[in-house]
Amino acid sequence: MGCACALLFSAAVSAGPGSFPTGTTYYDPLRAWNGYILFPGGDRKTHLIDMNGNEVKRWNNESFPPWPIDGAKGHLLVQLERQDKPEKAATPGNGMLNAVVGEMDWNGREVWRHGSQRKPLHQHHDIRRLDNGNTLIMGAAKRRLPGFDYPVIDNNIEEVTPEGKTVWRWWVGDHLDQLGFSPLQITLIKQSRDPDFLHFNTAAPLGENRWFDAGDRRFAPDNILVNSRNGNVAVIIDKKTKQVVWRIGPDYPPLKLGDPLPRPLDQMVGAHDVHMIGKGLPGAGNLLIFDNQGQAGFPPPRQGVFSASRVIEVNPKTRQIVWEYSAQQSGRAIWSFYSAFISNAQRLPNGNTLINEGQNGRFFQVTPRGRIVWEYVSPYFGKQMPKDNYVTNSVYRARMVDYRWAPAGTPRSETPVKVDCRRHPAAPGCAENQEGVRE
Repeated sequence: MGCACALLFSAAVSAGPGSFPTGTTYYDPLRAWNGYILFPGGDRKTHLIDMNGNEVKRWNNESFPPWPIDGAKGHLLVQLERQDKPEKAATPGNGMLNAVVGEMDWNGREVWRHGSQRKPLHQHHDIRRLDNGNTLIMGAAKRRLPGFDYPVIDNNIEEVTPEGKTVWRWWVGDHLDQLGFSPLQITLIKQSRDPDFLHFNTAAPLGENRWFDAGDRRFAPDNILVNSRNGNVAVIIDKKTKQVVWRIGPDYPPLKLGDPLPRPLDQMVGAHDVHMIGKGLPGAGNLLIFDNQGQAGFPPPRQGVFSASRVIEVNPKTRQIVWEYSAQQSGRAIWSFYSAFISNAQRLPNGNTLINEGQNGRFFQVTPRGRIVWEYVSPYFGKQMPKDNYVTNSVYRARMVDYRWAPAGTPRSETPVKVDCRRHPAAPGCAENQEGVRE
């Protein structure tokens, strides 16, 4: 299967079930974009693998998510400590258990840290090193908001210098009136008494883009795109004024999965990793979104007969879907690709897209036409929380990095991995002769 046997039979991995394959299950080196893949494992460690699934590096740190630092070979941002004494009713999913984040080098040496047990940093869902050397951190704290008779878990974004000084901060709760919620939706939110009704999961600077170059100041490179999973809304924050200058959601037309493109953006549910495709990549300036189609919204939108996720590329000016991936594009049943929570997607230099089906620990790479050219299932199982009575190989976010990010001499393998299509006709690589997926 193209995995290192020593890894598959290690103590950490043996806790997982053996009833389905793990590691690299299919690989076409000629059609794939080849590099390393960085991700947090179910074992609460951070892993770097090659295309054949061989682990080439492991950091004994959690990451939510790991973030590779450009210009610093092998350096990444991770979590360093959980709280020793978390506050009561802390919600693990939004990072209220996290205390310290930091930068590690290739050899596992701590280069920088932020937060402490005395003043815990409740980082969650996103952390990024900025071009100016500062670090952008998404965090959370319990706050009282006007009109709410219970404390909410408010989300903030802060920019921190290498010396630990906060030079910019934004609280979502201070801009609730700019998120597009109707009076009825606000009433439903309050009636839910859900302290985590906002649950933001993305804080992504836009970066250089064609919209700003053409004069649209809403898309200034240092403006920040944030996404609310539970609220089904994504907004761009003007870095200078702290005001919302662009928004999609929380209301959308009904889902029309599979209808011709381009078409108006339709119903997203509980999306993750909403970000602008970087300059120089195919689709640059458009948004790439993992639309989970899970459970979210006030009220929750009507679900279809089948639970199925998708990845969409959206023009932020026209708010139209210009590219869409569902399992059907790979000649598979639509429900065979689904993650109700977590997950992400990444546009690659050759036009392919890396997709992380997070709840199943499955990553795969597709061509623009939807052909799967690489597939991997994480073999790293563990308990996400000590009190859990189960193990999982789920992966919050996976990211491909160029080979040059790792130090020179780091091993890698690019050996093709094939499947027996007579026994497994729906497997990756076996659908290219079906209608709609021929390259």
